Amino acid sequence: MTDNRTTPYAALLMRLALGVLFLAHFGLKFFVFTPAGTAKFFASLGLPGGLAYLTMAVELLGAIALILGIYTRIVAIVLIPILLGAIFTVHGAAGFFFTNPNGGWEFPAFWIIGLLVLALTGDGKYALKPTPVKG
Repeated sequence: MTDNRTTPYAALLMRLALGVLFLAHFGLKFFVFTPAGTAKFFASLGLPGGLAYLTMAVELLGAIALILGIYTRIVAIVLIPILLGAIFTVHGAAGFFFTNPNGGWEFPAFWIIGLLVLALTGDGKYALKPTPVKG
């Protein structure tokens, strides 16, 4: 049974945590690896270098939308391909555990589960622009 008194706060907590994670992930690409370095890394994986810039934009805009609660359910689903891409291009070959050399796919997979939970739970408390739901 769902506790309707606390579920909105649980969704808020999940929304903020996921938003901050995406903001940090964007920050790593932007400030540490730099956009050009990230593009070179994408190219080294056989991906178009320009995809790095799109990925960074989606991470940044998605993080802001999650933190503010703007169409949270839709944004959560839109962010999943970013993590699937990380699993299939970088982390998958390293095995399951994220502590493996080159990091496994454990953490990105759990992150996807969090996004799915948020998409199913809802926008949460204090969402600026809740996702319209027809029911």
